[in-house]
Amino acid sequence: MKKYIYFLIIPILLGSCSSDSEFLDREPSNILTQNQAFGSPDIVLSVLADLYNRYYDFGTVEDWSSLAQFNVAFWSEAGRYGYFQNGGYGYGDWGTWDYGYIREMNLFLERLELSEALDPADKARFAAEGRFLRASYYFTMVKRMGGVPLILESETYDFSGDATYLQHPRETEAALYDFVISEADAILADLPSDVNTKSRASKGAVLAMKARAALYAGSIARYGASTPQVSLPGGEVGIPVSRAEEYYTTALSAAQSIINGEVGNYSLYEKKPDLSENFASIFYDKSNNPEAIFVEDYKLQSGKVHGFTIANQPRYGAEEEEGGRINPALSLVQSFETLDGEYAPLPIEDASGNPIYYDTPEGVFANRDARLMGTVIVPGSSFKGREVDIFAGIQLADGTIISGDSRGQQKEVMGTDMKVVGFDGPIDGLEFTAQTGFYIRKYQDPKAGSGQRGTQSDVWFIRYRYAEVLLNAAEAAFELNQPSVAAGYLNQVRRRAGITTDLAAADITFDRIAHERFVEFAFEGLHFFDLKRWRIAHEVLDGTPMDAATITDNIGDATKRLTQPFGLWPYKYYNPGDANDGTYIYKIVKPNRVTGADRFQFGNYYSEIGAGILNNNPLIVRNPNQ
Repeated sequence: MKKYIYFLIIPILLGSCSSDSEFLDREPSNILTQNQAFGSPDIVLSVLADLYNRYYDFGTVEDWSSLAQFNVAFWSEAGRYGYFQNGGYGYGDWGTWDYGYIREMNLFLERLELSEALDPADKARFAAEGRFLRASYYFTMVKRMGGVPLILESETYDFSGDATYLQHPRETEAALYDFVISEADAILADLPSDVNTKSRASKGAVLAMKARAALYAGSIARYGASTPQVSLPGGEVGIPVSRAEEYYTTALSAAQSIINGEVGNYSLYEKKPDLSENFASIFYDKSNNPEAIFVEDYKLQSGKVHGFTIANQPRYGAEEEEGGRINPALSLVQSFETLDGEYAPLPIEDASGNPIYYDTPEGVFANRDARLMGTVIVPGSSFKGREVDIFAGIQLADGTIISGDSRGQQKEVMGTDMKVVGFDGPIDGLEFTAQTGFYIRKYQDPKAGSGQRGTQSDVWFIRYRYAEVLLNAAEAAFELNQPSVAAGYLNQVRRRAGITTDLAAADITFDRIAHERFVEFAFEGLHFFDLKRWRIAHEVLDGTPMDAATITDNIGDATKRLTQPFGLWPYKYYNPGDANDGTYIYKIVKPNRVTGADRFQFGNYYSEIGAGILNNNPLIVRNPNQ
């Protein structure tokens, strides 16, 4: 966990001043000098902790919507319905250009280098951590912006009236990835191999970053050839296809260093017998968790907590009756395979189109990949010891549906007063209910009090974990024509999910690689960059509206359309005297607030560089297709 260091600096008056000028010229008593700040390892660590706290990447539990974009979920919050009513994305979406943060990291490294008071080993580790954070942010920038100016020392304006010496051109996209990879190599020896070091840089974290960066670069090189319009002649966007194999080899080697235990014994989390609960626990169990490699950590009563559970827990019966915002989409839910490894739509109708009746609301989800219920709260499942109350209405024998417009509403049905809609919904258009029929499970905190504003949650956000290392290795091996190696790594992850049929080398395809990442890393901030680096975002998000057939067909296809979030609603069947009375049936629905269909344009592959940046620096070239 991060080490937080707080200082109480108390000014002490040592004597009276003989003049006003002497009074005004006193050294400030509440500011540390550079020698003081970099003269003690504890104070250096506190400076470094601030840089860690500002670590910036795509997804975060502090902004729940950042983890649920691109129609893997519907947002059940009235103020955000507009997200599902437009036709796509702005060119500036997802951009980042924080050279102030880079300057502070450069200053940290420069001032650290000048320090003569620190133990050499401490100094080397602090420097490696600073370089890790700087490389991490450049990795974040290149993923979003393409090549950017690579500035590795602090710069200061001299007020001469000529600022041209502060203007730098964009490096090539390949040069940025090369920098991230080379920095990982340069700092590796100065970091610990301690697998219990989770929120500071370690050898495992550095190699995980290296593997991911090299994999991304390799796929941009290989698949960028299919979208030549997404490139610039100077290489600021686009990587030559000739470098693909080199990058994939680097990615596989870095991942295998972790897998082979060269930097500590990381492994898949397998502590609990219930495989769905086991998967959910990866994201909140901080006690001897062998899977987490690098995390953003939080601590109760420290001031560093978050409200992800407050925003997303099932609302009914929750602390302060708050929650319900992320409603996972049916396209995601039915992507989880059967336990024997088959792609299959959820069985809601028989071959003749008649509804299938289930004794329990969760029956339709039986015999599925355990990651489903470790990722999604489905009807009939429980959270914090309370069963969610999700059903959309009562269906009579003649097909009539009786429902309500408020949670838990009671109505008279055939002379009997009964509840006609669940306390958790779904109710179309009513915010904070399960409008797709589902809630999110991943990253929810099961501790009492986690849903209260006064307490909140300290569940960590995992940025690198061992399952990703395995799947990165599998993808790199596949791209290097080593399908049996890829199958071995994929099967480790799939067995943990309860899938009983192993994949053979002949089963390994690009679609299989993409599918496994889709279900394993749902809501972890990786899906979007997979779509971009494989150059399939414009196919998956092609602006075409969806229907029920679109959802149930071609499960496991990497380019399967995902332009709108649909849901699956359970209904109670009411027909006294019939054998199916009291059972549940399901219907595919589209929330009525979903009126748009997202279109990802070629100009969205790299975020727009702002006009102010372009105007201030004529050396910066614009990104393509904008």
